[in-house]
Amino acid sequence: MEHREERMNALYEDLEQNLTLVGATAIEDKLQDGVPQTIANLGIAGIKVWVLTGDKQETAINIGYSCQLLTDDLIDIFIVDGMNYNEVEQQLNKYLDTVRSQLQRGVTESLIHPYLDDLNSLSENAEGNGYALIVNGHSLVYALQPSMEALFLDVASSCKSVICCRVTPLQKALVVDLVKRHKNAVTLAIGDGANDVSMIKMAHIGVGISGQEGMQAVLASDFSLAQFRYLERLLLVHGRWSYFRMSKFLRYFFYKNFAFTLCHFWFAFFCGFSAQTLYDPVFISFYNVFYTSLPVLALGVFDQDVSDKNSIRYPKLYTPGLMNLLFNKMIFLKSVAHGLLSSFILFFIPYGAFSYAVDPNGLNIDDHQLFGTTVSTILVLVVTVQIALDTAYWTNFNHVVIWGSALFYLGMTILINMNFFGNPYVGTFRMTLSTAHFWFTLFLTIAILLVPIVAIRFYYVDTHPSLADRVRLRQRLSHLRTRPSEPTLRISSVRRSSRRSIRSGYAFAHQEGFGRLIMSGKIMKKSKSSNFTNNLHATPKAQNHWSNKSNNSREKGSPSTVEV
Repeated sequence: MEHREERMNALYEDLEQNLTLVGATAIEDKLQDGVPQTIANLGIAGIKVWVLTGDKQETAINIGYSCQLLTDDLIDIFIVDGMNYNEVEQQLNKYLDTVRSQLQRGVTESLIHPYLDDLNSLSENAEGNGYALIVNGHSLVYALQPSMEALFLDVASSCKSVICCRVTPLQKALVVDLVKRHKNAVTLAIGDGANDVSMIKMAHIGVGISGQEGMQAVLASDFSLAQFRYLERLLLVHGRWSYFRMSKFLRYFFYKNFAFTLCHFWFAFFCGFSAQTLYDPVFISFYNVFYTSLPVLALGVFDQDVSDKNSIRYPKLYTPGLMNLLFNKMIFLKSVAHGLLSSFILFFIPYGAFSYAVDPNGLNIDDHQLFGTTVSTILVLVVTVQIALDTAYWTNFNHVVIWGSALFYLGMTILINMNFFGNPYVGTFRMTLSTAHFWFTLFLTIAILLVPIVAIRFYYVDTHPSLADRVRLRQRLSHLRTRPSEPTLRISSVRRSSRRSIRSGYAFAHQEGFGRLIMSGKIMKKSKSSNFTNNLHATPKAQNHWSNKSNNSREKGSPSTVEV
Protein backbone atom coordinates (compact mmCIF):
# COMPACT_ATOMS: atom_id res chain seq x y z
CA MET A 1 0.00 0.00 0.00
CA GLU A 2 1.38 3.40 -0.96
CA HIS A 3 1.41 6.28 1.54
CA ARG A 4 0.34 3.93 4.28
CA GLU A 5 1.47 6.16 7.13
CA GLU A 6 -0.35 9.25 5.83
CA ARG A 7 -3.55 7.28 5.32
CA MET A 8 -3.34 5.79 8.81
CA ASN A 9 -2.90 9.24 10.32
CA ALA A 10 -5.94 10.50 8.44
CA LEU A 11 -7.96 7.53 9.68
CA TYR A 12 -6.88 8.24 13.26
CA GLU A 13 -8.05 11.84 12.93
CA ASP A 14 -11.48 10.68 11.74
CA LEU A 15 -11.91 8.17 14.60
CA GLU A 16 -10.41 10.12 17.49
CA GLN A 17 -13.04 12.84 17.82
CA ASN A 18 -15.24 13.86 20.76
CA LEU A 19 -13.49 11.40 23.09
CA THR A 20 -13.32 11.66 26.88
CA LEU A 21 -10.07 10.86 28.62
CA VAL A 22 -10.79 8.13 31.17
CA GLY A 23 -7.25 7.30 32.27
CA ALA A 24 -3.68 6.62 31.27
CA THR A 25 -1.31 3.71 31.83
CA ALA A 26 2.46 3.64 32.00
CA ILE A 27 5.08 0.92 32.27
CA GLU A 28 8.01 1.47 34.58
CA ASP A 29 11.11 0.16 32.82
CA LYS A 30 14.17 1.18 34.84
CA LEU A 31 17.80 0.45 34.29
CA GLN A 32 19.66 -1.87 36.57
CA ASP A 33 21.56 -0.47 39.53
CA GLY A 34 24.99 0.91 38.71
CA VAL A 35 24.61 1.07 34.93
CA PRO A 36 25.34 4.83 34.58
CA GLN A 37 28.37 4.70 36.85
CA THR A 38 29.68 1.58 35.12
CA ILE A 39 29.47 3.15 31.67
CA ALA A 40 31.02 6.38 32.96
CA ASN A 41 33.99 4.50 34.45
CA LEU A 42 34.47 2.51 31.26
CA GLY A 43 34.57 5.77 29.35
CA ILE A 44 37.18 7.20 31.71
CA ALA A 45 39.23 4.04 31.20
CA GLY A 46 39.35 4.79 27.46
CA ILE A 47 36.83 2.16 26.36
CA LYS A 48 34.46 3.35 23.65
CA VAL A 49 30.87 2.29 24.27
CA TRP A 50 28.37 1.80 21.45
CA VAL A 51 24.74 1.10 22.30
CA LEU A 52 22.84 -1.10 19.84
CA THR A 53 19.17 -1.30 20.77
CA GLY A 54 15.91 -2.16 19.13
CA ASP A 55 14.03 0.68 20.85
CA LYS A 56 12.78 3.66 18.92
CA GLN A 57 14.82 6.82 18.64
CA GLU A 58 13.17 8.78 21.48
CA THR A 59 13.60 5.87 23.88
CA ALA A 60 17.21 5.34 22.80
CA ILE A 61 18.01 9.00 23.47
CA ASN A 62 16.46 8.75 26.94
CA ILE A 63 18.51 5.64 27.62
CA GLY A 64 21.61 7.51 26.50
CA TYR A 65 20.97 10.30 28.98
CA SER A 66 20.19 7.80 31.73
CA CYS A 67 23.44 5.94 31.07
CA GLN A 68 25.42 9.21 30.89
CA LEU A 69 26.38 8.47 27.30
CA LEU A 70 24.63 11.70 26.36
CA THR A 71 25.33 14.71 28.55
CA ASP A 72 24.88 18.46 28.40
CA ASP A 73 28.65 18.85 27.97
CA LEU A 74 28.51 17.50 24.43
CA ILE A 75 29.14 19.99 21.66
CA ASP A 76 26.44 18.50 19.45
CA ILE A 77 24.42 15.35 18.88
CA PHE A 78 24.45 14.04 15.32
CA ILE A 79 21.24 12.29 14.21
CA VAL A 80 21.36 10.23 11.03
CA ASP A 81 17.79 9.56 9.90
CA GLY A 82 17.99 9.63 6.11
CA MET A 83 15.55 7.43 4.22
CA ASN A 84 17.70 6.84 1.14
CA TYR A 85 21.34 6.42 0.20
CA ASN A 86 21.99 10.01 -0.85
CA GLU A 87 20.48 11.54 2.29
CA VAL A 88 22.53 9.29 4.59
CA GLU A 89 25.71 10.04 2.68
CA GLN A 90 25.09 13.79 2.81
CA GLN A 91 24.44 13.70 6.54
CA LEU A 92 27.57 11.66 7.27
CA ASN A 93 29.77 13.93 5.14
CA LYS A 94 28.34 16.99 6.84
CA TYR A 95 28.98 15.60 10.30
CA LEU A 96 32.49 14.46 9.37
CA ASP A 97 33.37 17.97 8.14
CA THR A 98 32.04 19.42 11.38
CA VAL A 99 34.16 17.10 13.48
CA ARG A 100 37.30 17.78 11.45
CA SER A 101 36.84 21.53 11.65
CA GLN A 102 36.51 21.34 15.41
CA LEU A 103 39.54 19.06 15.67
CA GLN A 104 41.62 21.58 13.76
CA ARG A 105 40.61 24.28 16.23
CA GLY A 106 41.64 22.05 19.11
CA VAL A 107 38.26 22.14 20.83
CA THR A 108 37.81 18.42 21.33
CA GLU A 109 40.12 16.33 23.49
CA SER A 110 41.48 12.85 23.06
CA LEU A 111 39.35 10.11 24.53
CA ILE A 112 42.37 8.02 25.55
CA HIS A 113 44.26 9.65 28.38
CA PRO A 114 48.05 9.48 28.54
CA TYR A 115 49.64 6.96 30.82
CA LEU A 116 51.26 9.71 32.89
CA ASP A 117 48.67 12.03 34.32
CA ASP A 118 47.72 13.89 37.45
CA LEU A 119 46.68 11.51 40.22
CA ASN A 120 44.17 13.99 41.61
CA SER A 121 42.07 13.70 38.45
CA LEU A 122 42.20 9.91 38.17
CA SER A 123 38.71 9.34 39.53
CA GLU A 124 37.00 12.26 37.82
CA ASN A 125 34.13 11.44 35.52
CA ALA A 126 34.59 14.43 33.27
CA GLU A 127 35.74 13.44 29.83
CA GLY A 128 35.60 16.85 28.22
CA ASN A 129 33.53 17.89 25.23
CA GLY A 130 32.79 15.75 22.24
CA TYR A 131 30.08 14.59 19.88
CA ALA A 132 27.46 11.86 19.95
CA LEU A 133 26.05 9.96 16.99
CA ILE A 134 22.54 8.50 16.81
CA VAL A 135 21.62 6.29 13.85
CA ASN A 136 18.29 4.58 13.24
CA GLY A 137 17.80 1.22 11.60
CA HIS A 138 16.65 2.58 8.23
CA SER A 139 19.74 4.74 7.82
CA LEU A 140 21.99 1.97 9.12
CA VAL A 141 20.99 -0.20 6.16
CA TYR A 142 22.68 2.26 3.81
CA ALA A 143 25.53 3.13 6.20
CA LEU A 144 26.63 -0.51 6.37
CA GLN A 145 26.90 -0.88 2.61
CA PRO A 146 30.47 -1.48 1.37
CA SER A 147 30.64 1.87 -0.41
CA MET A 148 29.67 3.86 2.72
CA GLU A 149 30.87 1.78 5.69
CA ALA A 150 34.26 3.52 5.79
CA LEU A 151 32.59 6.94 5.98
CA PHE A 152 30.20 5.75 8.68
CA LEU A 153 33.05 4.29 10.72
CA ASP A 154 35.08 7.50 10.45
CA VAL A 155 32.19 9.57 11.78
CA ALA A 156 31.38 7.05 14.54
CA SER A 157 35.03 6.78 15.62
CA SER A 158 35.25 10.57 15.90
CA CYS A 159 32.28 10.70 18.26
CA LYS A 160 32.41 10.17 21.98
CA SER A 161 29.21 8.09 22.06
CA VAL A 162 27.35 6.09 19.42
CA ILE A 163 23.75 4.90 19.70
CA CYS A 164 22.11 2.77 17.03
CA CYS A 165 18.35 2.43 17.48
CA ARG A 166 15.73 0.30 15.75
CA VAL A 167 18.40 -2.17 14.70
CA THR A 168 17.80 -5.82 13.90
CA PRO A 169 19.86 -8.68 15.37
CA LEU A 170 21.66 -9.01 12.04
CA GLN A 171 22.53 -5.31 12.00
CA LYS A 172 24.03 -5.63 15.49
CA ALA A 173 26.34 -8.35 14.25
CA LEU A 174 27.23 -6.33 11.14
CA VAL A 175 28.21 -3.31 13.25
CA VAL A 176 30.51 -5.47 15.40
CA ASP A 177 32.00 -7.05 12.29
CA LEU A 178 32.59 -3.59 10.80
CA VAL A 179 34.66 -2.55 13.80
CA LYS A 180 36.57 -5.85 13.80
CA ARG A 181 37.54 -5.54 10.15
CA HIS A 182 38.60 -1.89 10.05
CA LYS A 183 39.87 -1.11 13.55
CA ASN A 184 42.86 -2.56 15.34
CA ALA A 185 40.83 -3.09 18.49
CA VAL A 186 39.31 -5.82 20.61
CA THR A 187 35.52 -5.81 20.63
CA LEU A 188 33.30 -6.89 23.50
CA ALA A 189 29.55 -7.36 23.08
CA ILE A 190 27.18 -7.67 26.02
CA GLY A 191 23.47 -8.43 25.92
CA ASP A 192 20.69 -10.20 27.77
CA GLY A 193 18.30 -11.43 25.08
CA ALA A 194 18.02 -13.82 22.17
CA ASN A 195 18.32 -10.90 19.74
CA ASP A 196 21.85 -10.29 21.03
CA VAL A 197 23.16 -13.79 20.30
CA SER A 198 24.51 -13.00 16.82
CA MET A 199 26.27 -9.89 18.14
CA ILE A 200 27.78 -11.78 21.08
CA LYS A 201 29.12 -14.50 18.79
CA MET A 202 30.53 -11.99 16.34
CA ALA A 203 32.58 -10.04 18.92
CA HIS A 204 35.99 -11.09 20.17
CA ILE A 205 34.56 -11.39 23.69
CA GLY A 206 30.92 -12.15 24.35
CA VAL A 207 29.25 -11.42 27.69
CA GLY A 208 25.72 -12.59 28.48
CA ILE A 209 23.48 -11.23 31.21
CA SER A 210 21.13 -13.74 32.83
CA GLY A 211 18.09 -11.48 32.83
CA GLN A 212 14.37 -11.59 32.23
CA GLU A 213 14.66 -12.47 28.53
CA GLY A 214 15.90 -16.02 28.91
CA MET A 215 19.28 -17.72 28.89
CA GLN A 216 20.06 -17.66 25.17
CA ALA A 217 22.60 -14.85 25.52
CA VAL A 218 24.30 -16.60 28.43
CA LEU A 219 24.61 -19.89 26.56
CA ALA A 220 26.19 -18.16 23.55
CA SER A 221 28.63 -15.99 25.54
CA ASP A 222 32.14 -16.42 26.88
CA PHE A 223 31.32 -14.88 30.25
CA SER A 224 28.05 -14.79 32.16
CA LEU A 225 27.04 -11.99 34.52
CA ALA A 226 24.03 -11.51 36.74
CA GLN A 227 23.93 -7.73 36.31
CA PHE A 228 25.44 -5.20 33.95
CA ARG A 229 27.37 -3.41 36.70
CA TYR A 230 29.53 -6.49 37.22
CA LEU A 231 31.11 -5.74 33.85
CA GLU A 232 33.05 -2.95 35.53
CA ARG A 233 34.82 -5.39 37.84
CA LEU A 234 35.28 -7.93 35.05
CA LEU A 235 37.21 -5.43 32.92
CA LEU A 236 38.81 -2.94 35.29
CA VAL A 237 39.86 -5.49 37.92
CA HIS A 238 40.11 -9.01 36.54
CA GLY A 239 40.83 -7.98 32.96
CA ARG A 240 43.51 -5.53 34.01
CA TRP A 241 45.08 -7.97 36.46
CA SER A 242 45.12 -10.66 33.78
CA TYR A 243 46.94 -8.40 31.31
CA PHE A 244 49.34 -7.22 34.03
CA ARG A 245 50.18 -10.78 35.13
CA MET A 246 50.51 -12.15 31.61
CA SER A 247 52.84 -9.31 30.60
CA LYS A 248 55.07 -9.94 33.60
CA PHE A 249 54.95 -13.68 32.99
CA LEU A 250 56.09 -13.35 29.38
CA ARG A 251 58.82 -10.82 30.13
CA TYR A 252 60.33 -12.97 32.86
CA PHE A 253 59.88 -16.20 30.89
CA PHE A 254 61.83 -14.87 27.91
CA TYR A 255 64.49 -13.40 30.19
CA LYS A 256 65.22 -16.54 32.18
CA ASN A 257 65.31 -18.80 29.14
CA PHE A 258 67.60 -16.53 27.13
CA ALA A 259 69.92 -16.23 30.13
CA PHE A 260 69.94 -20.05 30.40
CA THR A 261 70.32 -20.87 26.71
CA LEU A 262 72.84 -18.28 25.56
CA CYS A 263 75.44 -19.50 28.02
CA HIS A 264 75.84 -22.45 25.64
CA PHE A 265 76.43 -19.98 22.84
CA TRP A 266 79.36 -18.36 24.68
CA PHE A 267 80.72 -21.76 25.66
CA ALA A 268 80.72 -22.86 22.03
CA PHE A 269 83.60 -20.50 21.26
CA PHE A 270 85.77 -22.36 23.78
CA CYS A 271 84.85 -25.93 22.85
CA GLY A 272 85.34 -25.57 19.12
CA PHE A 273 81.58 -25.65 18.45
CA SER A 274 81.61 -29.36 19.25
CA ALA A 275 78.07 -29.29 20.71
CA GLN A 276 79.42 -30.10 24.16
CA THR A 277 77.04 -28.86 26.85
CA LEU A 278 78.08 -26.44 29.56
CA TYR A 279 75.69 -27.75 32.19
CA ASP A 280 75.02 -31.12 33.72
CA PRO A 281 72.44 -32.97 31.54
CA VAL A 282 70.26 -33.44 34.62
CA PHE A 283 70.28 -29.69 35.24
CA ILE A 284 69.23 -29.04 31.64
CA SER A 285 66.23 -31.34 32.11
CA PHE A 286 65.23 -29.91 35.51
CA TYR A 287 65.76 -26.19 34.88
CA ASN A 288 62.36 -25.37 33.34
CA VAL A 289 60.51 -28.24 35.00
CA PHE A 290 61.43 -27.97 38.68
CA TYR A 291 63.88 -25.17 39.40
CA THR A 292 62.17 -22.14 37.77
CA SER A 293 58.63 -23.19 36.86
CA LEU A 294 56.61 -22.62 40.05
CA PRO A 295 57.81 -19.06 40.81
CA VAL A 296 56.77 -17.77 37.40
CA LEU A 297 53.44 -19.60 37.63
CA ALA A 298 52.77 -17.99 41.01
CA LEU A 299 53.63 -14.63 39.46
CA GLY A 300 51.12 -15.20 36.67
CA VAL A 301 48.35 -16.27 39.05
CA PHE A 302 48.60 -14.10 42.18
CA ASP A 303 50.50 -10.94 41.29
CA GLN A 304 48.78 -7.54 41.34
CA ASP A 305 50.10 -4.00 41.46
CA VAL A 306 47.09 -2.27 43.07
CA SER A 307 44.08 -3.60 44.94
CA ASP A 308 40.70 -4.25 43.38
CA LYS A 309 39.16 -1.22 45.09
CA ASN A 310 41.77 1.13 43.67
CA SER A 311 41.44 -0.47 40.23
CA ILE A 312 37.78 0.55 40.21
CA ARG A 313 38.40 3.86 41.93
CA TYR A 314 40.97 4.92 39.31
CA PRO A 315 39.68 3.65 35.93
CA LYS A 316 42.53 5.30 34.01
CA LEU A 317 44.79 2.52 35.25
CA TYR A 318 43.19 0.42 32.52
CA THR A 319 44.63 2.67 29.78
CA PRO A 320 48.10 1.01 29.51
CA GLY A 321 46.37 -2.18 28.39
CA LEU A 322 44.63 -0.35 25.56
CA MET A 323 47.94 1.13 24.45
CA ASN A 324 49.93 -2.14 24.84
CA LEU A 325 52.45 -0.45 27.11
CA LEU A 326 53.23 -3.44 29.31
CA PHE A 327 54.13 -5.89 26.54
CA ASN A 328 54.98 -5.05 22.96
CA LYS A 329 57.84 -5.54 20.52
CA MET A 330 60.07 -3.09 22.36
CA ILE A 331 59.41 -4.78 25.71
CA PHE A 332 60.17 -8.15 24.11
CA LEU A 333 63.47 -6.86 22.73
CA LYS A 334 64.37 -5.46 26.16
CA SER A 335 63.70 -8.87 27.72
CA VAL A 336 65.91 -10.52 25.09
CA ALA A 337 68.65 -7.95 25.68
CA HIS A 338 68.36 -8.46 29.44
CA GLY A 339 68.75 -12.22 29.01
CA LEU A 340 71.63 -11.76 26.57
CA LEU A 341 73.54 -9.47 28.91
CA SER A 342 72.82 -11.73 31.89
CA SER A 343 74.15 -14.78 30.05
CA PHE A 344 77.29 -12.88 29.06
CA ILE A 345 78.03 -11.90 32.67
CA LEU A 346 77.00 -15.31 34.02
CA PHE A 347 79.52 -17.00 31.74
CA PHE A 348 82.54 -14.71 31.60
CA ILE A 349 82.83 -13.68 35.24
CA PRO A 350 83.06 -17.33 36.42
CA TYR A 351 85.29 -18.04 33.43
CA GLY A 352 87.71 -15.32 34.46
CA ALA A 353 87.61 -16.37 38.12
CA PHE A 354 88.20 -20.09 37.50
CA SER A 355 90.62 -19.79 34.60
CA TYR A 356 93.86 -21.54 35.71
CA ALA A 357 92.61 -21.40 39.31
CA VAL A 358 93.99 -23.56 42.13
CA ASP A 359 92.79 -24.08 45.69
CA PRO A 360 94.99 -23.54 48.79
CA ASN A 361 96.03 -27.18 48.61
CA GLY A 362 97.45 -26.73 45.12
CA LEU A 363 94.68 -28.65 43.32
CA ASN A 364 93.36 -27.39 40.02
CA ILE A 365 89.75 -26.16 40.15
CA ASP A 366 89.46 -25.07 36.54
CA ASP A 367 87.86 -28.22 35.16
CA HIS A 368 84.75 -28.28 33.00
CA GLN A 369 82.41 -29.89 35.55
CA LEU A 370 83.22 -27.45 38.34
CA PHE A 371 82.90 -24.49 35.99
CA GLY A 372 79.50 -25.69 34.67
CA THR A 373 78.22 -26.28 38.19
CA THR A 374 79.26 -22.77 39.20
CA VAL A 375 77.49 -21.16 36.26
CA SER A 376 74.31 -23.20 36.78
CA THR A 377 74.16 -22.43 40.52
CA ILE A 378 74.62 -18.70 40.01
CA LEU A 379 72.02 -18.81 37.19
CA VAL A 380 69.35 -20.35 39.41
CA LEU A 381 70.03 -17.92 42.26
CA VAL A 382 70.04 -14.87 39.97
CA VAL A 383 66.75 -15.69 38.24
CA THR A 384 65.19 -16.50 41.63
CA VAL A 385 66.17 -13.13 43.09
CA GLN A 386 65.03 -11.48 39.86
CA ILE A 387 61.52 -12.87 40.15
CA ALA A 388 61.49 -11.83 43.79
CA LEU A 389 62.15 -8.27 42.62
CA ASP A 390 59.41 -8.58 39.97
CA THR A 391 56.79 -9.79 42.46
CA ALA A 392 54.60 -6.91 43.61
CA TYR A 393 52.06 -8.87 45.68
CA TRP A 394 53.43 -11.43 48.10
CA THR A 395 51.43 -14.38 49.38
CA ASN A 396 52.46 -17.39 51.40
CA PHE A 397 52.50 -19.44 48.21
CA ASN A 398 54.91 -16.97 46.59
CA HIS A 399 57.31 -17.25 49.50
CA VAL A 400 57.16 -21.04 49.42
CA VAL A 401 57.73 -21.48 45.69
CA ILE A 402 60.35 -18.74 45.26
CA TRP A 403 62.62 -19.53 48.17
CA GLY A 404 61.68 -23.19 48.06
CA SER A 405 62.84 -23.46 44.44
CA ALA A 406 66.31 -22.26 45.37
CA LEU A 407 66.49 -24.64 48.33
CA PHE A 408 65.11 -27.47 46.19
CA TYR A 409 67.87 -26.88 43.64
CA LEU A 410 70.57 -27.02 46.29
CA GLY A 411 69.15 -30.18 47.87
CA MET A 412 68.48 -31.92 44.57
CA THR A 413 71.96 -31.12 43.23
CA ILE A 414 73.60 -32.52 46.35
CA LEU A 415 71.44 -35.64 46.11
CA ILE A 416 72.11 -36.21 42.40
CA ASN A 417 75.86 -35.78 42.82
CA MET A 418 76.06 -38.64 45.32
CA ASN A 419 77.52 -42.04 44.46
CA PHE A 420 74.09 -43.62 44.77
CA PHE A 421 72.91 -42.34 41.37
CA GLY A 422 76.15 -42.84 39.48
CA ASN A 423 76.14 -39.33 38.08
CA PRO A 424 79.41 -38.31 36.35
CA TYR A 425 79.34 -35.08 38.40
CA VAL A 426 79.93 -36.98 41.68
CA GLY A 427 81.22 -34.65 44.42
CA THR A 428 81.44 -31.66 42.06
CA PHE A 429 78.83 -29.55 43.85
CA ARG A 430 80.39 -30.05 47.30
CA MET A 431 83.80 -29.21 45.83
CA THR A 432 82.33 -26.06 44.28
CA LEU A 433 80.82 -24.86 47.55
CA SER A 434 84.11 -25.39 49.38
CA THR A 435 86.10 -22.99 47.18
CA ALA A 436 86.42 -19.28 47.88
CA HIS A 437 86.36 -18.59 44.14
CA PHE A 438 82.74 -19.71 43.99
CA TRP A 439 81.51 -17.41 46.76
CA PHE A 440 83.45 -14.47 45.39
CA THR A 441 82.01 -15.11 41.91
CA LEU A 442 78.50 -15.60 43.29
CA PHE A 443 78.30 -12.26 45.14
CA LEU A 444 80.10 -10.37 42.38
CA THR A 445 77.78 -11.68 39.65
CA ILE A 446 74.61 -11.07 41.66
CA ALA A 447 75.76 -7.52 42.44
CA ILE A 448 76.59 -6.74 38.80
CA LEU A 449 73.28 -8.16 37.49
CA LEU A 450 70.79 -7.04 40.13
CA VAL A 451 72.06 -3.79 41.66
CA PRO A 452 71.62 -1.84 38.38
CA ILE A 453 68.10 -3.26 38.02
CA VAL A 454 67.16 -2.07 41.51
CA ALA A 455 68.77 1.33 40.95
CA ILE A 456 67.00 1.88 37.60
CA ARG A 457 63.62 0.94 39.04
CA PHE A 458 64.04 3.25 42.02
CA TYR A 459 65.09 6.04 39.68
CA TYR A 460 62.03 5.72 37.43
CA VAL A 461 59.62 5.33 40.34
CA ASP A 462 61.08 8.42 42.00
CA THR A 463 61.47 10.69 38.97
CA HIS A 464 59.04 9.32 36.36
CA PRO A 465 56.31 7.47 38.27
CA SER A 466 53.46 5.93 36.32
CA LEU A 467 49.85 6.07 37.41
CA ALA A 468 50.15 2.62 38.93
CA ASP A 469 53.20 3.74 40.93
CA ARG A 470 51.34 6.73 42.31
CA VAL A 471 48.28 4.73 43.21
CA ARG A 472 50.45 2.06 44.82
CA LEU A 473 52.17 4.71 46.94
CA ARG A 474 48.83 6.14 48.03
CA GLN A 475 47.61 2.63 48.80
CA ARG A 476 50.60 1.93 51.03
CA LEU A 477 50.21 5.24 52.86
CA SER A 478 46.52 4.53 53.48
CA HIS A 479 47.41 1.10 54.89
CA LEU A 480 49.89 2.68 57.27
CA ARG A 481 47.37 5.26 58.45
CA THR A 482 44.57 2.76 58.96
CA ARG A 483 46.69 0.09 60.64
CA PRO A 484 45.07 -0.58 64.05
CA SER A 485 47.26 0.08 67.07
CA GLU A 486 45.46 -2.47 69.21
CA PRO A 487 43.09 -5.37 68.50
CA THR A 488 39.42 -4.49 68.39
CA LEU A 489 36.36 -6.64 68.93
CA ARG A 490 34.76 -7.51 65.60
CA ILE A 491 31.15 -8.65 65.36
CA SER A 492 31.16 -9.70 61.73
CA SER A 493 27.72 -11.26 61.59
CA VAL A 494 25.92 -8.23 63.01
CA ARG A 495 27.85 -5.80 60.84
CA ARG A 496 27.22 -7.82 57.71
CA SER A 497 23.51 -8.10 58.30
CA SER A 498 23.17 -4.39 59.00
CA ARG A 499 24.81 -3.39 55.72
CA ARG A 500 23.23 -5.91 53.44
CA SER A 501 20.36 -4.80 51.29
CA ILE A 502 17.11 -6.73 51.65
CA ARG A 503 16.36 -6.50 47.94
CA SER A 504 17.62 -9.30 45.75
CA GLY A 505 20.51 -8.30 43.54
CA TYR A 506 19.48 -10.48 40.59
CA ALA A 507 17.56 -8.99 37.71
CA PHE A 508 15.53 -12.17 37.17
CA ALA A 509 14.05 -12.34 40.71
CA HIS A 510 10.42 -11.65 39.77
CA GLN A 511 8.67 -13.04 42.81
CA GLU A 512 8.80 -11.89 46.39
CA GLY A 513 11.43 -13.76 48.35
CA PHE A 514 11.69 -14.71 51.99
CA GLY A 515 13.25 -11.43 53.09
CA ARG A 516 10.20 -10.24 55.02
CA LEU A 517 9.88 -13.53 56.90
CA ILE A 518 13.59 -13.62 57.73
CA MET A 519 13.77 -10.01 58.86
CA SER A 520 10.62 -10.32 60.98
CA GLY A 521 12.53 -12.51 63.43
CA LYS A 522 9.82 -15.16 63.71
CA ILE A 523 12.10 -18.01 62.65
CA MET A 524 15.02 -16.86 64.80
CA LYS A 525 15.82 -18.88 67.89
CA LYS A 526 15.54 -16.88 71.11
CA SER A 527 18.78 -16.64 73.06
CA LYS A 528 20.33 -14.61 75.79
CA SER A 529 22.05 -12.39 73.26
CA SER A 530 18.83 -11.58 71.41
CA ASN A 531 18.45 -8.23 73.17
CA PHE A 532 21.96 -7.22 72.14
CA THR A 533 21.32 -8.24 68.54
CA ASN A 534 17.99 -6.44 68.33
CA ASN A 535 19.56 -3.24 69.54
CA LEU A 536 22.01 -3.27 66.65
CA HIS A 537 19.40 -3.94 63.92
CA ALA A 538 16.79 -1.61 62.54
CA THR A 539 13.21 -1.90 63.72
CA PRO A 540 10.98 -4.52 62.05
CA LYS A 541 8.64 -1.81 60.90
CA ALA A 542 11.32 -0.04 58.92
CA GLN A 543 12.51 -3.31 57.47
CA ASN A 544 9.03 -4.21 56.21
CA HIS A 545 8.80 -0.80 54.57
CA TRP A 546 12.07 -1.34 52.73
CA SER A 547 11.03 -4.82 51.65
CA ASN A 548 7.77 -3.61 50.15
CA LYS A 549 9.55 -0.90 48.27
CA SER A 550 12.10 -3.26 46.76
CA ASN A 551 9.53 -5.88 45.84
CA ASN A 552 7.40 -3.40 43.97
CA SER A 553 10.28 -2.20 41.81
CA ARG A 554 11.16 -3.92 38.54
CA GLU A 555 14.46 -3.51 36.84
CA LYS A 556 15.21 -3.61 33.17
CA GLY A 557 18.07 -5.52 31.56
CA SER A 558 20.84 -3.39 30.20
CA PRO A 559 20.88 -2.36 26.54
CA SER A 560 23.20 -4.14 24.18
CA THR A 561 26.58 -2.48 23.90
CA VAL A 562 29.67 -2.89 21.82
CA GLU A 563 32.93 -1.83 23.42
CA VAL A 564 36.06 -1.10 21.45
